[in-house]
Amino acid sequence: MFRDSQLVYHLSNWPKRAEHLVPETFAIPIRVCLRAYRKLEMGSALAAGVRRPPNEDAPVSPPPVAQRLSCLRGTEAAALIEFAVALPLLVVLIVGIFDFGGAFNLKQELNNAVREGARFASTQPTNDLALTKPPSVDAVRFLVDSYLQTAKINDCGLSTTGQPGTGGGLTWVYNSTGGGCSLTLTINRGASVQETVGGNTVFVPCTTVSITYPYQWHFNSVIQLLVPGANYTFSDLHSDATAVNMD
Repeated sequence: MFRDSQLVYHLSNWPKRAEHLVPETFAIPIRVCLRAYRKLEMGSALAAGVRRPPNEDAPVSPPPVAQRLSCLRGTEAAALIEFAVALPLLVVLIVGIFDFGGAFNLKQELNNAVREGARFASTQPTNDLALTKPPSVDAVRFLVDSYLQTAKINDCGLSTTGQPGTGGGLTWVYNSTGGGCSLTLTINRGASVQETVGGNTVFVPCTTVSITYPYQWHFNSVIQLLVPGANYTFSDLHSDATAVNMD
């Protein structure tokens, strides 16, 4: 009760520098009251287990860890825990969107490249196919490479690839390595498509152009946040197109 009284409050907050402004008659009782109050505060603090007596000028020490943790028992703690739980799922979702979105866009560009190559190859003559490196087949390679470069896709050195390999029959294979990647372009001038005309089965000569292109997947590096030890196998992107020979 004594501590809460208005008189003690004013005495405890009495500025020291203003003591000389008070007449000596009143200054002495005020000093005595202040000393008594400070002794009372020190005794109460020691009885409460505080080793160091209270000092208004001393720096305030940070609250203990338990007191800090007790502050995290409200809505802020719940929001923090929810964010920590949802963060791995959010990272996997964002990386998955960018990863599969990039693969889808690249797949579309490869589809366009081989489709243009197949259309062009179907109009080329077939009288040079007995050569080791037919000019008509090499022209298809340059067309596909030009499309890749126009789409700002790494051609893996396809434009400088030398002698193509043979895949048997009228098939030529370009294995290109360069620019930090490797791709495979296959041109088959002897492909055939089975059709039924008037109840009869016929084989239409066609040209098939296919490409296998590497893609740098990043999904495996983040899926382990949700499934530790998970390792999914993603293959290279493959695309092919077929067109009926006009010659």
